[in-house]
Amino acid sequence: MKKRVLLGMSGGVDSSVSAILLKEQGYEVIGITMKLYEGEEVEGGCCSLSSISDAKRVCDILKIPHYTLNFKEEFNKYVIDNFIECYSNCRTPNPCIECNKYLKFGKMYEKAKELECDYIATGHYAKIEYDEKYKMNVLKKANAKAKDQSYVLYGIPKDLLDKIKFPLGNFESKDQIREIAKEYNLLVANKPDSEDICFIPDGNYKGFLEKNANLNEVQGNIVTAKGEILGKHLGLYRYTIGQRKGLGISNKNPLYVIGLNKDRNEVIVGEEKELYKKEFLVSDINLLLCDKIEKKIDVEVKTRYSSKCYKAQIIQEKIKDENIIRVTLNEPQKSITPGQSAVFYDGDIVIGGGKIKEVL
Repeated sequence: MKKRVLLGMSGGVDSSVSAILLKEQGYEVIGITMKLYEGEEVEGGCCSLSSISDAKRVCDILKIPHYTLNFKEEFNKYVIDNFIECYSNCRTPNPCIECNKYLKFGKMYEKAKELECDYIATGHYAKIEYDEKYKMNVLKKANAKAKDQSYVLYGIPKDLLDKIKFPLGNFESKDQIREIAKEYNLLVANKPDSEDICFIPDGNYKGFLEKNANLNEVQGNIVTAKGEILGKHLGLYRYTIGQRKGLGISNKNPLYVIGLNKDRNEVIVGEEKELYKKEFLVSDINLLLCDKIEKKIDVEVKTRYSSKCYKAQIIQEKIKDENIIRVTLNEPQKSITPGQSAVFYDGDIVIGGGKIKEVL
């Protein structure tokens, strides 16, 4: 009897080719498109009518069933509300991580169990493989390093690692995926990648916050770390760590945002060298290889989706009854930002990660 897989399908080329590959591997595939957000209709957006139609069309060609399910309420609760809460508290969120954790590998897995599926799958660029060192299935970087998405997947529950398929993990490039789609005459073969936040298709997150979060332009001071007032800002949500443009102040040396003080309603600026930090704390921890980091270990850490991995040591501590991982980098790095995720690696294997709580 064939094993059954529930595949998340966005209408893009990655999930469409994932359906082809899973079927070729002998699985019984069911496609599901999650309707997550009701907003401006954007051509090619993951929640647009055209994308749902693309997913259905691919499923028709491959002769597999397809369902569209409404998870807008859950998306609003776990993703949009978190996005607003973060910016309201001077943190910079990554909504894709929340969506993966709660929707794609949360609600979708619940649906998979209802449909008596053995696995769930997505078109993410990552791998799940058995590892002899850890004697278990582990989450790993994809072969296509330029497309690797393991960073946004660290929040997967550990007990789901045996239940997930990533069909694209062993491919070396996106071009190979498009070629497979062309071989099957899929209209999505040349469909461009979606790069914007799905619920902010115009990329104007400041406008979104002003419209949906009652975050209006509240003036405050732009100051140096020593408290010297250099100018005025128009709302803390408009600024993020490392920002240089749009400060509206002049100085003999370029100035960057190095901190945000909500209590004093201040944007703190400094020279580039002040952006470099060596130690920070991580909360909201999810570990995939163990239950706790019992002793200090050497890892590589990634602090933004687009950043490189940096060598560091980590140790888990209890601070005010909260589980915290203390990260000490071998070399200071630039623009470590509260709210973003820090993901820890042993080579290509994801150890786990969490949210950057405080930069020391």
